[in-house]
Amino acid sequence: MKIYISADIEGVCGIAHWDEASKASPDYAEFRQRMTDEVKAACEEILAHAPSEILIKDAHGSGRNLFAEQLPEPARLIRGWSGDPMCMVQEIDDSFDAAMFLGYHSAAGAGGNPLAHTMSSSIVSEVRVNGERATEFLLHAYAAALVGVPVIFVSGDEQLCNVVEATIPACKTAGVVRGAGASSVSLHPAEAIAAIRAGVAEAVASDVSACRIELPPSFDISVRYKDHRVAFRKSFYPGARLEEVETVCFASEDWFEVLRFFSFVI
Repeated sequence: MKIYISADIEGVCGIAHWDEASKASPDYAEFRQRMTDEVKAACEEILAHAPSEILIKDAHGSGRNLFAEQLPEPARLIRGWSGDPMCMVQEIDDSFDAAMFLGYHSAAGAGGNPLAHTMSSSIVSEVRVNGERATEFLLHAYAAALVGVPVIFVSGDEQLCNVVEATIPACKTAGVVRGAGASSVSLHPAEAIAAIRAGVAEAVASDVSACRIELPPSFDISVRYKDHRVAFRKSFYPGARLEEVETVCFASEDWFEVLRFFSFVI
């Protein structure tokens, strides 16, 4: 199998504060390691079940979080950000059999995680796709669907896992942390690793085609900003329009055009 892994940090086991996701903070080292441990476990489980090619996108913050030397060969790693609108699934294409998202989290405005956000925690208060609050999982599951790649496993917070199961019922999940206001309730790290291994093992042994999703025929997008001045500036993206004072809207029948819009306005 050829597997694509997109890895984030705000949904890893035990995370509870932005300091734990920030390179500038001494708390970051522990959760950088936790992120690496969870990705490593997924890779090892994939390789234990079938000879595989694995491409990993380090998809948090700077894109320079994972300890590459701790990942098993022959996994390859994308670090940093190219500016490609595919963003957290940069380099995915139709040669991949399946994708997995690790360390993912609930949407901006949804609760479920003290670090809940969608693409930007600093400027965006909510993103909606066809009227529904959107997670980074949804945005990038649709990106993978553009090239026919199903998402077969997701780990992260429990609320996100509920969203994943409602969106792709056949997708396997591992909820390793639960948000409660500004706090988190988490599995023991070893138990989280075991849950990820079990979910990945089940995912790669299953019929991955059951996780394919069809893209909607059209997309109505709204991005609500925390600052009306930012919304005004972003509303000048071609085809965008300002609604109320804090919300920018965009419509397209092409999800890649939506991704291009996001890459310039978020």
